[in-house]
Amino acid sequence: MTKLTKKDVKFHWSDECEESFAKLKNLLTTAPVLILPEAGKGFIVYTDASRMGLGCVLMQEKGTVAYASRQLKIHEKNYPTHDLELAAVVFALKIWRHHLYGEKFTLYTDHKSLKYLFTQKELNMRQRRWLEFLKDYDFSLEYHPGKANVVADALSRIPIGNAETIRCHITDEYGLLEAAARLSQSDIAIDTEVLICAQVRLQTVSTQRVSEDQKADILYPRFSELAQSSNVLFGRETTRSVSRFRGRLWIPAVAELRDEILQDSHRSRFTVHPGRTKMYHDMKKHFWWAGMKADISEYIKKRGIVGG
Repeated sequence: MTKLTKKDVKFHWSDECEESFAKLKNLLTTAPVLILPEAGKGFIVYTDASRMGLGCVLMQEKGTVAYASRQLKIHEKNYPTHDLELAAVVFALKIWRHHLYGEKFTLYTDHKSLKYLFTQKELNMRQRRWLEFLKDYDFSLEYHPGKANVVADALSRIPIGNAETIRCHITDEYGLLEAAARLSQSDIAIDTEVLICAQVRLQTVSTQRVSEDQKADILYPRFSELAQSSNVLFGRETTRSVSRFRGRLWIPAVAELRDEILQDSHRSRFTVHPGRTKMYHDMKKHFWWAGMKADISEYIKKRGIVGG
């Protein structure tokens, strides 16, 4: 149909034009649009939070009334998971106060511990301030599994800019290198008519840094001695110059390095903020250092994270 609008083109309505016109008319008349809310019919609110931002959706009778999202503020990036999910709830109620104030509605979150917010005995100052705000509304707070919270989940994870950087901790380095080695030029199809305006950059913690920190540790001579013997518990990769214990990477007593690995193992978008037990079982597959379990428990405790 677009060709028919060009200059010096004879108007000829073909079967293809009829088919395109029918398809266009169908899309214009059946595409999902926002609905106008009606008082007294109740509302449903879905909220979600990530380390990128907050997202929420307002619905009524299976129709979408409004949706909103925003990036995290600088101080909000330090919030524990519980407070970050609660911040998404407060964000939704503030921007839709004109719809929700005085109305009965149901609010769904994919963070299960928020379901017990109103019966929780110990609250920090931020939670107390927000609880006073929430008491102005007549609603029930329900748990909604994350995999079913599709719309709000997507809104809270909208990428910013034209380049997305995926930062993987050192446990993934070997897997990434193996996957890259399996790629060949025949695996990549290039379309000269398509311009891809996106970039994915994989960044890992350098094994060179770990190797240097190991050599500076007082336990290094003992590790090297055991690795050179027939002791099966200890090993050393000559190509990477890193020491291992029971096949796991030995992390020396460098606070900055250990804190970085703990943070990556808990706050990465792929780890789903595990509790101390889950985090320990995940980390012990790849890392080892004396007192690692106690350090994980202390890390979880400092951030006030609920979970065993």
